Amino acid sequence: MDDELFELQKQFEFAQQAKSSVRLSERNVVELVHKLQQLQIIDFELLHTISGKEYITPNQLRLEIETEVKKLGRVALIDLADIIGVDLYHVENQSQQIVADDPGLMLIQGEIISQSYWDAISEEINERLQECSQISLPELAVQLHVSSELVASVLEPRLGTLVKGRLEGGQLYTPAYITRISGMVRGATRGITVPTNLSTIWSSLQQLLVEMNGGGSLSVEGALFQSLFSGLLKEGEILGSLRAGIHWTPAVFAHAQRESVDSFFSQNSFINYDALYKLAISQPRQYLQSRYPEGIPLETVFAHPSVVEMLDSAVEDVIQQGSWIDCLSVLPTVYGSEDASKLLSLCPSIQKATKSLKATVMAESCVLSNNFIKDVFDQLDKEMKAFIHTSHAFDSSHSVNEAKVGADHVQLSTITETTDSKNGDKVPLEKGSKRKKGKSGGSYKAAPTEDSSVIQENLSTKSKKNLKKQKEASSLQVSDARSAGKKETDKVKDEGTSLITEDWIIQKMLALFPDFEGLGGEEGTNSLVRALTTHLRPMLLNSWKERRAALFMEHVERRRHLLDNLQKKLDERFLDMQLYEKALDLFEDDPPISVILHKHLLRATASSMLDMLLLNLDIDNKLKNGIQVEESETAETSSLTSAERISLAKSLPGSLSLKSISAVEALDGKRVDTFMTALRAIAEESGLMLKKLDKKLERPLLHSYRKDLTSKVSSETDPVALLPKVVSLLYVQLYGKALQAPGRAISVAVSKLKDKLEVGAHKVLVDYHTATVSLLALQSAATEDEEDCTSDRKLSKREYLETRMSELKGLVLNSNQS
Repeated sequence: MDDELFELQKQFEFAQQAKSSVRLSERNVVELVHKLQQLQIIDFELLHTISGKEYITPNQLRLEIETEVKKLGRVALIDLADIIGVDLYHVENQSQQIVADDPGLMLIQGEIISQSYWDAISEEINERLQECSQISLPELAVQLHVSSELVASVLEPRLGTLVKGRLEGGQLYTPAYITRISGMVRGATRGITVPTNLSTIWSSLQQLLVEMNGGGSLSVEGALFQSLFSGLLKEGEILGSLRAGIHWTPAVFAHAQRESVDSFFSQNSFINYDALYKLAISQPRQYLQSRYPEGIPLETVFAHPSVVEMLDSAVEDVIQQGSWIDCLSVLPTVYGSEDASKLLSLCPSIQKATKSLKATVMAESCVLSNNFIKDVFDQLDKEMKAFIHTSHAFDSSHSVNEAKVGADHVQLSTITETTDSKNGDKVPLEKGSKRKKGKSGGSYKAAPTEDSSVIQENLSTKSKKNLKKQKEASSLQVSDARSAGKKETDKVKDEGTSLITEDWIIQKMLALFPDFEGLGGEEGTNSLVRALTTHLRPMLLNSWKERRAALFMEHVERRRHLLDNLQKKLDERFLDMQLYEKALDLFEDDPPISVILHKHLLRATASSMLDMLLLNLDIDNKLKNGIQVEESETAETSSLTSAERISLAKSLPGSLSLKSISAVEALDGKRVDTFMTALRAIAEESGLMLKKLDKKLERPLLHSYRKDLTSKVSSETDPVALLPKVVSLLYVQLYGKALQAPGRAISVAVSKLKDKLEVGAHKVLVDYHTATVSLLALQSAATEDEEDCTSDRKLSKREYLETRMSELKGLVLNSNQS
């Protein structure tokens, strides 16, 4: 058998070495192969090589790829294409099939790698690991030209077998090194007694390892520390609690923490949240609620129920005594207003008292019995009554009083002198107080004689229509006052609001109860004073409103009576003023004297009439505004100064004030008609009526005035005071005018009588006037050196005048009778 095989081998070798007599070209071979494929004689796939001179079957390609992988363990597809001489496309297809059929191979990033290759690599890594104690996976990945994830996936199943180490956080460590690091973690965490962030500990350990290795590149990732720490904590080798994975609280600290909280809470029945923050308890409220379910969580503290019992006892005593208490005064200083408010809401006595309206909680922490609040209200109500009364009195009369106090002295009447335009002699005619001058030249009151009765009857008859209108106007005023009651009542609130402000109430309350200062909230709207003010102010305003409404109704009748009296007085004085005004027409041709007479009439008569009107209107305004006016208060006072009149005018309301100021200014002017116009405006604004002097009224008034002057001349004993009365009576007799002339105008008045009197009578009047002027001049110009001489001359002049008095009286009295 062996011989036959040997023979066949020789024949085959001979056949191979024999040269063919017929040769085929490459093109013929290609065509022949193509023909055989068409005839399906060759029924398998043939692949061209890169050179194009050879064919290779897929099975042969796969066989050659497998041979290369087994030989190298790791080969790139590009290298296989070069080695085998086949296009890369066919190599990739066969490689995918080979990897899919053989689980021991993997195709990664264009390379076929076998498990034997990874085993060899793992052994090399293990040898290196034992030498270095630590190897970084990224470093291995760079060396092997693969990704770190691939290296990790390959090494994980081989750890503990081919690789004696531990993979943590992208690092390979030897067991001995892991044991060493574990010991460091155990020691560091056991040595900590306060809550600490683990990342801080790991940073310290890493720094320590660097120093121990002499600053080498050996390092440990924090993940390894964290992993070893978790294992130690699970095994119970370290005690404590871990929060959020990084906040470590040692068991010794937690124990001390609990003991501290328990000790403080048991001793004080409360604990402040800030104290727990200092003990590193980040959520103190939840911590205390879980530890003491029966406790009361407040805003700033956690309280024991016994605190409510203590506070309830104190509040109950206060309510029974009708007093007040600030709960913060009986609680420790750590309690805030909100804490006290919540504790009060839990007190049974407060719940019962608020339902029965026996107490009120204010400013969060203050408890006030309603009896005490009533006492506070009563005292403030008294203060308010006095304050508003003073305010109104001040508003109405402050300027008047100020002007009176500020005056240097009361202006007394002085001797008025005038210089005759012809001879230049000084002619002092009148003396006495300014008030006296006003009365002597102003309104008069006739004696109740038969003539007076006739005059009054005539006045009543002639002015019946006017008086009827006046009565209707007066009634209308009262009716308007009553109908305006609602409007006045509505105005009370606004007026009271402007006077009784919160600041005023706070000021008075602190004056009455100094202990209130600083109680309740720290400041602002939370304070006790502010809260009590807010509570009491509406009550005070309502009280003032009721009082004002009652006073207003009481004052209606007084106002009616006051206005009726004012109307009567105004009628009388205004008629007199019109009567005196007509005499001024006699001197219109002499402007200087006309100005003097106008000013004198304004000062002597108009001023007293305006003073009476302003004072009565001021009293009426007070009564209208609900201000109490004493019964003794009267408008019949002495003459007012210009400043006092302005002050009264300004105290009047609205347009009446403006018109009153205009009248005061007109009073200081030079024309009576301007004043009369302003006076009529005041009367119209205030609802008063002014009678117009007609012929029917003028005749009885002039007759009464003449009769009164005659009586005064007959009874006059002073030779100096006699002259102006005689001149005034002569003007009534001769001109039918009621002249009011000051001393400076007597000379001109006497001169104007020259054409009306006989020559002898006029000479008597002129001589008497000259002697009077001389006497007054001696009285005013005397000096100490000439005292004796002057006294004799004055005595002589007075004796002369006394001797001529009867002659002068006879001059007018005889004329009057005739």
